[in-house]
Amino acid sequence: MRLSRISHRCQDGVVAVEFAILLIPLLLLVSGVAEFGRAIYQYDALTKSSRSAARYLSQFAADDPAYPVAMDAATCIAVHGNASCSGPLLVDGLSTSMVVVCDRVREASADCGGLKYGFVETSGAGSPSPTVHLVAVKIIGFQYSPMQSFLNASGITFPEIASVMRQIL
Repeated sequence: MRLSRISHRCQDGVVAVEFAILLIPLLLLVSGVAEFGRAIYQYDALTKSSRSAARYLSQFAADDPAYPVAMDAATCIAVHGNASCSGPLLVDGLSTSMVVVCDRVREASADCGGLKYGFVETSGAGSPSPTVHLVAVKIIGFQYSPMQSFLNASGITFPEIASVMRQIL
């Protein structure tokens, strides 16, 4: 009986020590999961903003006189979420210089990758040789900046995010 009392006294504080030992890896794991979730959230926000800008530009023809104004508005939609470039950024670190518009007028641009955006032939029902015009809004060069500095995730650049839609003729 006396032996069990002694061993019980020797065990006092062991749980606190074990908890302290496990706390550091658990905090690292939780902060890593939070960073990963934040990165996915930012990538999703960038994808949705490029899609909104492409959807807005798909309403205009590339030879429309109002098209340059619409391109500026689409760039603002991709960065701020509205056509007037007012309000907070949708994602911290995003700027209008990271937004590239590719269409049949600008398909020769280096950022457009030499892809064809004008008079793209489609196969399917309709007239014998139907063609469509495409517009793409790309976000290039966005660098992810982590919340925690000890993870050293700076310098991670998201790949090119692009949304392509059919433009009116």
